[in-house]
Amino acid sequence: MAKGSGPLLTDELDIVIPTIRNLDFLEMWRPFFESYHLIIVQDGDPTKTIKVPPGFDYELYNRNDINRILGPKASCISFKDSACRCFGYMVSKKKYIFTIDDDCFVAKDPSGKEINALAQHIKNLLSPSTPSSSIHCMIPFCEGADFVRGYPFSLREGVPTAVSHGLWLNIPDYDAPTQLVKPCERNTRYVNSVLTIPKGTLFPMCGMNLAFDRELIGPAMYFGLMGDGQPIGRYDDMWAGWCTKVICDHLRLGVKTGLPYIWHSKASNPFVNLKKEYNGIFWQEELIPFFQQAVLPKDCTTVQKCYVELSKQVRDKLGKVDPYFTKLADAMVTWIEAWDELNPSGPSTVLPNGKAK
Repeated sequence: MAKGSGPLLTDELDIVIPTIRNLDFLEMWRPFFESYHLIIVQDGDPTKTIKVPPGFDYELYNRNDINRILGPKASCISFKDSACRCFGYMVSKKKYIFTIDDDCFVAKDPSGKEINALAQHIKNLLSPSTPSSSIHCMIPFCEGADFVRGYPFSLREGVPTAVSHGLWLNIPDYDAPTQLVKPCERNTRYVNSVLTIPKGTLFPMCGMNLAFDRELIGPAMYFGLMGDGQPIGRYDDMWAGWCTKVICDHLRLGVKTGLPYIWHSKASNPFVNLKKEYNGIFWQEELIPFFQQAVLPKDCTTVQKCYVELSKQVRDKLGKVDPYFTKLADAMVTWIEAWDELNPSGPSTVLPNGKAK
């Protein structure tokens, strides 16, 4: 963002927040968020009143709204889990999405300056990614930087960026076993870099500080079936990340990680987390190889086609691991059907050069 300029993309970006509590945390974010539209997805008891500080432009959806809008297809939206946030992605009509958890506050850089996380995400999304080469540069598209000697000129144009994955200071995003053995560990290291995740490389996506181009990759940002009534939790964002990365690699889109940082203020209960993660800790040994080996056919030219094809592979290969994955495969298809019903303009075709048609 240029010095002296106003916030970017105010008419093209929605901020999605899943919550079960009053959103007092928005006061800290007011200088950065007040110009944008918020979509709040209320989890849990729909009769509870969620208070939002005055001055914010927002719409709020609870479980009753989700059931009313989606009807029978509401079954694909998780209940009593932050995975419900993906309903906000579905009902948004904007090009870009930024999503953040309600226990995340404004961080400071090493100089003590407050970090405008949203502005950095926008910078990431508006600049190309470089996933195609094994030669990687630190932030080649930032002001004053350039590609190093030996970087192929044919790859310097890059590809469109679909996902910007931010990081966090203070409370690490650990699984329950690691939480239990490192209860006092805190992340204090600030690394001033943004990197493209190479093609063919997976990553454990975290949904608490995340932005993406909804038009390019939105239908793949399904956070799965988690929480109430499901045998697993806390794998929602990672599931979406694995699916999204496979599809981005196939459609020649980029995924970035690094800046911006937020301040993660609250550690969740490791014993509660262990109950949620228990099955996932075993299943992830099958999940990672599955996604590493997943191949999408050439006729999958849209995100929707890619996602439905991936659901078939989930059913065929992961359904053998546990019946849950058969149910999840069905939900993936339901999600796409619901997405297309609420977004009837039709899927955009991604051309071989990575540009959206």
